[in-house]
Amino acid sequence: MNRQQGFSLLEILVAFSILAISLGILLKIFSSGVNTAVIAENYTVATQIAESLMAKTGIETPLTEGERSGVEDEKYHWQVNVSQLSPDVFEEGVMTELMAVQVIVDWGEDNQDNRSIELNTVRTKQNHDGL
Repeated sequence: MNRQQGFSLLEILVAFSILAISLGILLKIFSSGVNTAVIAENYTVATQIAESLMAKTGIETPLTEGERSGVEDEKYHWQVNVSQLSPDVFEEGVMTELMAVQVIVDWGEDNQDNRSIELNTVRTKQNHDGL
């Protein structure tokens, strides 16, 4: 008997097909993981920008009603809105105002992938009579 050992052409084609499908699935899993990591990084940077702007409002920039906006790193567009929340309260020569502060940071290349983060807080603004 003269029988040859080895794989047939059909067996090799089936093995390569299974390998190609498996590699395609693995590539898709890894690429979605990388995409998720990039999105998480963008949210982290946007949150840091928003927290920084929130901290500056009333300290480095005046706590007055109005709107400011700008761009950070040519990617993150930010907007700070300050509005009076309640009427003035007078106590012992000190006028206190409650001011609502809203910070919005958005980013994205097109309208479909546009993402944003919004932070809100309330700050007090005190003016001393005679100062």
